[in-house]
Amino acid sequence: MSTTDNTARPDAPDADPETLIRFENIEKQFGRLVALENIELEIEEGEILALVGDNGAGKSTLMNILCGVHQQTAGHIYYRGERITFSNPSGARDLGIETVYQDLALMNDLDIASNVFMDQFPTRFEAGPLRIIDWATTYERTGEILEFLNLDLDPHSEVSFLSGGERQLVAIARAISFDPELLILDEPTSALSVAGTELVQERMKQLREEGHTQVVVSHSFEEVFDLADRIAVLYQGEIAEVVSPDEVDKRTLTNLITTGRR
Repeated sequence: MSTTDNTARPDAPDADPETLIRFENIEKQFGRLVALENIELEIEEGEILALVGDNGAGKSTLMNILCGVHQQTAGHIYYRGERITFSNPSGARDLGIETVYQDLALMNDLDIASNVFMDQFPTRFEAGPLRIIDWATTYERTGEILEFLNLDLDPHSEVSFLSGGERQLVAIARAISFDPELLILDEPTSALSVAGTELVQERMKQLREEGHTQVVVSHSFEEVFDLADRIAVLYQGEIAEVVSPDEVDKRTLTNLITTGRR
């Protein structure tokens, strides 16, 4: 854990050993606008937790607090029972939290390996600002990550030639290269074909089997019911309810999203 951006405090209460992240009374204000209020939520290790809600419900704000883009106005975040703070995405990354945004932020004119290890290339030599990239290791490690994701892709392939689903998985591969404890996925299949959606969802299930905890922000009921172990419904900046997909149907979930009640 980084001592620069993250601070663990000994006064934190005991937590369930399976709880990776716990939000306690989280509030976020932007000026006079209250975006989040009294958020109490746990993210369990190894699960896929879906965040759902109408536009403006607070999904993106909560996601951005978790990945270090925003700091909460009030409340605390606990990581494995220790109270932590981080002021930027680097601080969240030091804790093992990685985010794959909807726009993916890939460089189309570069190959897969360069996209996966952008800003963190293995080096053969470093002296001050001088860095000599170890390309052999870069391509070897990229190949290992692609194999882990069951992707039959050449690390030398240019990203511009990939399908939508493959591009999404390259973005996930980049996040995995940091060996995260928690992956946050923002609308991971919203712009994909049916085949691309199936490809990405199968890999997400595989990541869960490998022990990777995932938080998925999604508007797709099909995706939520197919993937999620639990669903956290946000309504007007508060948690309306946290449910299992087995406990609700689409009509009930729609009511929770639109009214905050079943």
